[in-house]
Amino acid sequence: MSDAPLIRHLGLAPYEPTWRSMQKFTADRDSATQDEIWYVEHPPVFTLGMNAGREHLLSPGDIPVVQIDRGGQVTYHGPGQLVVYPLLDLRRRALGVRELVVALENAVIAYVAEFGVAAQGSRAAPGVYIDGAKLASVGLRIRRGASYHGMALNVALDLGPFERINVCGHRGLAVTRLVDHVHGLAGLDAVDTVANGLTPHLLRELKFGPDYNAISTDLQAVNSR
Repeated sequence: MSDAPLIRHLGLAPYEPTWRSMQKFTADRDSATQDEIWYVEHPPVFTLGMNAGREHLLSPGDIPVVQIDRGGQVTYHGPGQLVVYPLLDLRRRALGVRELVVALENAVIAYVAEFGVAAQGSRAAPGVYIDGAKLASVGLRIRRGASYHGMALNVALDLGPFERINVCGHRGLAVTRLVDHVHGLAGLDAVDTVANGLTPHLLRELKFGPDYNAISTDLQAVNSR
């Protein structure tokens, strides 16, 4: 079996069907299943982790709220945010949960460093930060030694909806986005640009070699395998 992961670019996909597809992939996989990484954007949605306090959902308004099965508190997804779902056999990758979190953070830190941007991870509140403002959030679920859910990286999205929540359960936590730190990144293809630039860093941190297979697809193709 090749060690190379399959990277699926799913485009803009609704949140709940994507989540259900991750669950199904994880439930159906076995020791021979190729690891996959999904890149996706979601329409506006707030998601609540398994033990999230609803008091951190301040004023959702017309944005849907979905209670899900990852760790962590409340966060927001919307167009212009790159969501990365690593669907990995952690035993095969020799990664623990904390190591996976750090690997996702370090991939972003290394990527933004290419632009002269200094970012940091945090053990107190997992994610990636620039000058104390959250650039990327991490929330995972591990089932039968395999991971799903993942990381949300703010690229060029409207940050307004974050004002309707206590971000990741922290009152007053500021958020930021990459276009405000990297000149020339704005545009319709900003998320795709970041996905392509992040990939080699992600592969390295997840202990893959440089090779991978990438396809542009949709959820229907994912579910019809």
